[in-house]
Amino acid sequence: MARTRVNVSALYAALDAARTKKELSWRQLAAAVGVSPSTMTRMANGNRPDVDAFAALVRWLGMPAETFMVDPEGDQLETRAEEPELMAQLAPLLRARGDLGAEDVKYLEEVIGAAMRRFASDREARSR
Repeated sequence: MARTRVNVSALYAALDAARTKKELSWRQLAAAVGVSPSTMTRMANGNRPDVDAFAALVRWLGMPAETFMVDPEGDQLETRAEEPELMAQLAPLLRARGDLGAEDVKYLEEVIGAAMRRFASDREARSR
């Protein structure tokens, strides 16, 4: 039996955060990644992507595959992340918390996203 497995909900959350930031539909995301739209539907239903789709998805996110791997007890494996987008990193962390409901996570993602847009706008204004 496999010693590690893919945390589908964390991967889907990261994809959703990056997709939202880039203002893509799920179909557009699938095309950009090079996977079928049905892959996204299967993941939305909690099913794991095949290995080729998984590799394409994490590469598109710019995150190491280990970010989305868990051991048999469900613990996250250590990662050596480079600098992926902040919301893509935060989404799976927020959704993994047992003390936050789905609505809490969505609200926090919206608040953090608004703050990030504000900070980016402020940085852009200062650089002019």
